[in-house]
Amino acid sequence: RMEGQGSYTLPTGTEYRGELKDGMFEGEGELLFPNGGRYRAVWHRGVPTQGKYTFADGLEYNDKKWRYCDGYDRRFYTEICSGLKPAGISQLTNLDPPRKIPKGCYDCGDGFYNPETRVVVDYKLRFLRNADDDEHEWIVRTCRKAWDETIEHKPKP
Repeated sequence: RMEGQGSYTLPTGTEYRGELKDGMFEGEGELLFPNGGRYRAVWHRGVPTQGKYTFADGLEYNDKKWRYCDGYDRRFYTEICSGLKPAGISQLTNLDPPRKIPKGCYDCGDGFYNPETRVVVDYKLRFLRNADDDEHEWIVRTCRKAWDETIEHKPKP
């Protein structure tokens, strides 16, 4: 079994770097996710006892009083750090300029979603998963898409 300092890459591409004991994460270590995020934690028998997640852009997740992109403050983290753009130049995502979405697909946060095949691929176009009905509905309802559609305003009768 793995023992001491080392690294281990999971089939998902996530890499663990840190202390190992009896084949499990033990002591200080971090998970490095393919999207650039990282989770630094203290582990005991493979389970984190305390830790902190940091997104790829440097934003640290706080499970108490989380204020990022809530109803009070809708700015992206890059806008919080670098300021807002001039009026009329909207920032569509935290990544600026935003990723180019393949035709007919949606950007669902960890990759692109094709509603015809119901497949999510990562940003390098590698298979991630098949979307179930709930995820399909959520993506179609809330995520950025690659095409424009004109929505006609319908006044209330």
